[in-house]
Order: sequence, then C-alpha cells, then structure tokens
Amino acid sequence: MNKILVLEDDLALSAGLCFELDSQGYLTVAAYNCQKARQLLAGDAFDLALLDVNLPDGSGFDLCREIKAQQSDLPVIFLTANDLEADVLNGFDMGAEDYVTKPFNMQILLRRIEVALRRMGAKQPAAQADRWSDGWLTLDFTALTAQRGAEKLAITPNEYKLLKTLTEHSGQILTRQVLLDRLWDSAGNFIDDHTLTVTMNRLRSKIEDEQHSYIKTVRGMGYIWTGGKS
Repeated sequence: MNKILVLEDDLALSAGLCFELDSQGYLTVAAYNCQKARQLLAGDAFDLALLDVNLPDGSGFDLCREIKAQQSDLPVIFLTANDLEADVLNGFDMGAEDYVTKPFNMQILLRRIEVALRRMGAKQPAAQADRWSDGWLTLDFTALTAQRGAEKLAITPNEYKLLKTLTEHSGQILTRQVLLDRLWDSAGNFIDDHTLTVTMNRLRSKIEDEQHSYIKTVRGMGYIWTGGKS
C-alpha cells in the first residue's frame, strides 16, 4: 500500500483528498503546515508527497527543495491555485514530478499520482530488492552474504528472512505477528514469539554498533527498519 503525505491547509479540501485517496487504496497522512510536514517526513516513510504552495508557515516550493535534497527519489506533486507559468516552471525546477492547478478533476489527479508512482518504480533497478546497502552495512539476499564495514557476517536463513522483510518495509511498523508469519525454521516449524525476540536481539548484535542502529522497537507493537537513521 502506497503511503501519501497530503500537505494542504484547507481542512475541507484536505479531508476530501484523503477520503478519495484512501478509497482508492492509498494510505494518506495529512499535514496542514510545513512544520508538521517536516515532522512527518522525518519520522515516517512515504511513497509520494502532495504539496500545496501557499501555506501558513512557509512555501511548498521551499519544502519540496528540502525533500529533494534529503530524499531525491520521493515523488512530489504540487496541488495549488498558483497557476502562473512562472509558478509552474518553478515547481518543476524544484524537482517536482507534476504540477496540478486548482480547481482540478479528481480522476485526473488520481491518474497523475498513479503515473508518478509507476515512473518512480520503473527507475529502481530490478535487482535492488535483493540488495540493501548504506555504505557501511551491505546485505545481499541473492548471494546470502552480509558485511558490516570490512567484517563479513554470519547470518542464518531466518535472520535473512527477517532482514529482507524489514528492509522491504523500511520506515513502516511491522507487528510481531506479521514477522512471525514470515519466519519458519528449516524444518518448516513455526517460530514462536520468544524465538522472534531472541532472533531479533541476536541479529541486532551482528549488524549494529554504537554508531549504527537499524532496528527500532515500538513497544507493544513491533519493529521498524530505520535504515541507520535515528
């Protein structure tokens, strides 16, 4: 499910947008000003950002510039009443994938969002899902190899399953039940809750150190792969 940040200070329009997008199978998170949007972007992972330009505490153009500097692969679509040619060109100069002016047709907006998400998906290398690296920790799920700095790590099959599930859903809370459903031992036996805790702790001791933290515990819920970001 694609998660979309909706930054719109018109509360009625924001509610309508979120309702329509949720009805189409997207997961929306609303923000009404730049400050809130920055907080959400810092603490969550999104697949697309839908931004207004004129906001109570700043400009969507400036926020887009910040987004692209930190997450260049996050698609941005402007949705704004600013329809001057200079504004449209400015939006694209900021790195936006699209620029939609108000009033707009919801079906056309939905199609533009679909195209932007599909385009960004096409830019990802086909083999990327089988490899994860931040320059210090490297995980290869095809070759079943792992390296931390210059150190080669001994990772078990279940630990690789766990790592693959976590990295594929980076920034999202994965409940313990979801992880348990993915983990089976080599004999096909179900892994219980205690074994998941032990496996997670052992995995952390292998891939993390004082300067590098990858797995965050959300008490009472599950775990998040933070990708080395605090």
